[in-house]
Amino acid sequence: MAEASDDVAKTLGLGPAGPRVPAWVKYGAALLVLAGGLLAWATLGGKDGAVQYVTARATTADLRVTVTATGTIEPTNLVEISSELSGTMGKVHVDFNDKVSRGSILAELDTAKLNAQVAVSKAALDSRIARVAMARATLEDAREKFENAQQLEARGVTAHQTLVTQQANFTRATAELQSALADQSLAEAELDLYQTELDKACICSPIDGIVLDRAIDEGQIVAATLQAPVLFTVAEDLSKMELQVDIDEADIGRTAVGNRADFTVEAYDERVFPAEISEIRFAPRTVDGVVTYKALLTIDNADLALRPGMTATADITVAEIADALTVPNAALRYVPPREPEAEEDDRSGLLGMLIPQDFEEAARADNRTLWVLRDGAPTEIAVRPGATDGRRTQILDGDLAPGDLVITERIDD
Repeated sequence: MAEASDDVAKTLGLGPAGPRVPAWVKYGAALLVLAGGLLAWATLGGKDGAVQYVTARATTADLRVTVTATGTIEPTNLVEISSELSGTMGKVHVDFNDKVSRGSILAELDTAKLNAQVAVSKAALDSRIARVAMARATLEDAREKFENAQQLEARGVTAHQTLVTQQANFTRATAELQSALADQSLAEAELDLYQTELDKACICSPIDGIVLDRAIDEGQIVAATLQAPVLFTVAEDLSKMELQVDIDEADIGRTAVGNRADFTVEAYDERVFPAEISEIRFAPRTVDGVVTYKALLTIDNADLALRPGMTATADITVAEIADALTVPNAALRYVPPREPEAEEDDRSGLLGMLIPQDFEEAARADNRTLWVLRDGAPTEIAVRPGATDGRRTQILDGDLAPGDLVITERIDD
């Protein structure tokens, strides 16, 4: 009976319970199944939508090509006024920002010594003039006596020695007159010299303008020895100034006299000033290995807003293209990533030594092609680019039309 009961219990599942499976094992198995499903969906079902492209439209617009250069604003005519004479500064008649005209007295040196020298020279000249008068009188007397001696000698009335004596007196009188005339000329030259120095003691403005700098005060000593000191700096007509900029050698070939430009200064953040190139100098200037060329741009400063020495940044227009077919520069730089099959190519052997993989990548990057999104798929087209303004580039030739979507970036999900 006992054996029969055990068989019935086993059949009905009423026997003793087997070992229980822990809960974390059940949850772990469920997570593994879920992860496997997600991986299969990403590999099979979600592959087509993983790649996205950032695009921009090719547009027709006016293109303005510019060259950027920096420089300073300077007056068109700047004169540094010095003194040829040494001495003590007696009076200063002008100050900073004073307007002056041609011939205006800016300052005067102390002229006490010069006035004395002029007075002495005048007295010496008067003495030389008196000596000339005396020499002329002596010469006339000697001439008359010589002529009388000649007449008496002809009639045999006087001795021949008397004629010789009168002739010698006449010759000496002539020489004394010439010497007196030379002394007079020397005295006149000395007077002119001292008078010129006296005139130069008055420092005057050679132009109409405005005083930018004054480097002298009354009572200071002016020492004009090896190099004349700069006492005043006068600028002529600040309403017309010039912008002196340094153009890089890479851009000098595109710039020319007559190019228009716009520039800004730090003093006026939102104001743009017009200018025009009036001169490009041939002399190069090399600083830290960088070669630049000086260009002068004329400025209309009627409102006197600009001041000498201001730093300016100029955008020089070197080309203007109307209705140009343009694309963003990023589109010309875009290169799609290499396919896995290409990356697995055998680069060993002679081919790998002659054409390294890095060189091939650079060649692909330099190739002038665009990738256009057509029917949802990227398509490579060959183009011939033209001028650029730094943001967009003109397309001169290629299978591209306004409105086409050019690829600028790829986003891999």
